[in-house]
Amino acid sequence: MINPTIFREYDIRGIAETDLTDENVYLCGRGFGSYYISQGTKKVIIGRDVRLSSPRITEALQKGLNDSGCEVIEIGEVPTPILYFALYYYNIGSGIMITASHNPKEFNGFKICLNKSTIYGEELQKLRGIIEEKKFSSGKGSVEKRNIIPAYIDHVTQQVKIKRKLKVIFDTGNGTCGPIIEQMMKRMPVEYDILFKEPDGNFPNHLPDPTVVKHISKLIEAVKKNEVDCGIGFDGDGDRIGVIDENGEIVWGDILLAIYAESVLKIIPGAKIIFEVKCSKGLIERIEELGGTPLMYKTGHSLIKAKMKLENSPLAGEMSGHIFFADKYYGFDDALYACLRLLEILGDNEKLSALANKVPKYYSTPEIRIETTDEKKFEIVERFKESFKKTYKVIDIDGVRIDFSDGWGLIRPSNTQPVLVLRFEAKTEKRLEEIKRLFFDKLEKM
Repeated sequence: MINPTIFREYDIRGIAETDLTDENVYLCGRGFGSYYISQGTKKVIIGRDVRLSSPRITEALQKGLNDSGCEVIEIGEVPTPILYFALYYYNIGSGIMITASHNPKEFNGFKICLNKSTIYGEELQKLRGIIEEKKFSSGKGSVEKRNIIPAYIDHVTQQVKIKRKLKVIFDTGNGTCGPIIEQMMKRMPVEYDILFKEPDGNFPNHLPDPTVVKHISKLIEAVKKNEVDCGIGFDGDGDRIGVIDENGEIVWGDILLAIYAESVLKIIPGAKIIFEVKCSKGLIERIEELGGTPLMYKTGHSLIKAKMKLENSPLAGEMSGHIFFADKYYGFDDALYACLRLLEILGDNEKLSALANKVPKYYSTPEIRIETTDEKKFEIVERFKESFKKTYKVIDIDGVRIDFSDGWGLIRPSNTQPVLVLRFEAKTEKRLEEIKRLFFDKLEKM
């Protein structure tokens, strides 16, 4: 019996040796293959990250897909955005990425694509139903290996023009991005150094998560020691970026999005820029100042991508470092491409710290995570909403966000864990404490 909790909101993720045994992965392959065939597609592209369990899982998955009648195109060990790119390059809508992103090494999982988009929510639960009930199609498929990496590097490096020589330090955290970023930089006017370049599923130096300070401390140290234009970190499967300015200060995801917005709005005046509920009020003010239309939406890469298509938005981003470009690109989250777009901006001579300083400053907390149960997290947020809407203007697109003239507070249920996520921001530290207290007083009474 497959553990039902591995079917999350945006992907499938579990412990490789217990949840994703060969037998379970084979059943998943049968289910995924049957799902694809029911959708009228037989060809499926598979990529995998550097995890030690990924080759084994690839083999069992391919067998399941083949026995359902699917033809598999295997593109090997690649970052997730290269799997997404392959869907467009080969014009095949279906794909599976074997990855657990920045999770500890014992985890693995699947990101599932249909019609060139990642499926989520109800569609993933539909897949779970097919697997649990064993409603499988049968057939005899094939496996073909292809190397997409040269085509990807050609494509993305042709999209940008860097006008001056830059110095950059990268930290790829022993994930999938090291060899790719090296090949990309050889084509650019960039003097570079790459920390922890070699792919290694043991992640011996740190977990590849560029939004957690302790995991980018070596990168910050290297930037401070050397006179460079910036430091750039990548997560394990290359769909999230972390950025350090020339002084060794972190440029958080919302500030980074504001920097990208300036360059995009010069080309597409008035464009809708999409961001999630955890992002700064400073981002909203900066987008408006640049003549753009700020659009707040739910957290989650699959949800943001769907919203971009709906709103015809050229750019979106999350605090977590997912950056989505539909301007000159395909609208999926690609940290390697986002890195090139940032270097192109820095090529115009402005320092990264100066670009970040254009965004109105607010004091903010990091993400505060409170453990609870899956049932309670929704119940608590609902009670917050009912209580707050009597007095305040409530934004409830994803949890509860209260906006004040000088700050905001947010409480939302995590989509992936039994956790409540809180974040606060204000114009002064004193006001920040007041907004925090308002939320925590209410939480203590529940």
